[in-house]
Amino acid sequence: GCYGGVSGMRVAKDIAENNPGSRVLLTTSETMVLGFRPPNKARPYDLVGAALFGDGAAALIIGADPTESESPFMELHYALQQFLPGTQAVIDGRLSEEGISFKLGRELPQKIEDNIEEFCKKLVAKAGSGSLELNDLFWAVHPCGPAILNGLETKLKLKPEKLECSRQALVDYGNASSNTIFYIMDKVRDELEKKGRSGEEWGLGLAFGPGITFEGFLMRSL
Repeated sequence: GCYGGVSGMRVAKDIAENNPGSRVLLTTSETMVLGFRPPNKARPYDLVGAALFGDGAAALIIGADPTESESPFMELHYALQQFLPGTQAVIDGRLSEEGISFKLGRELPQKIEDNIEEFCKKLVAKAGSGSLELNDLFWAVHPCGPAILNGLETKLKLKPEKLECSRQALVDYGNASSNTIFYIMDKVRDELEKKGRSGEEWGLGLAFGPGITFEGFLMRSL
């Protein structure tokens, strides 16, 4: 699901750190056309999926202890996963002869808003700096949809530019499920390079998916 990319990074980080000298190729690929439905007055909700989701693929390499010839741009410092009890029906996907039918509960944005601040604070605490505020970080947030981003911005009191990379990825590619976090990280890398030494050192990578499950990374710009 939508958090698959972040979950993949967490597993790849463990493999790389426990196998000295290894390099892990992590790839994602999504064909959301399996969930496409033609317009139907009896199922107006299908139009949301057609407008929001998109196909895509992505790849990156994860390792530990880089050599002199390697130029990593991000450190995956600490990973955290959280499942929200009693939310297994909020994101629903059913397989039938017509393909996959997705339905997102109306309460999804509120459920995320109610739990996201504590989740983020747990990640930030691992930076070892008690002075870090949420607006001191760079952000790579899987967009899910505009309502999720708007809710996070309001709940966490983030400056508008903090989620700009997520919004731009949604405009450019739609919600491409597990791929999307990598599109956003690519945009974040470009922004940090433009800022140079004035750019943020620490950042958060977040994604949400069936469960409801939160996947998060505390990242450090290199």
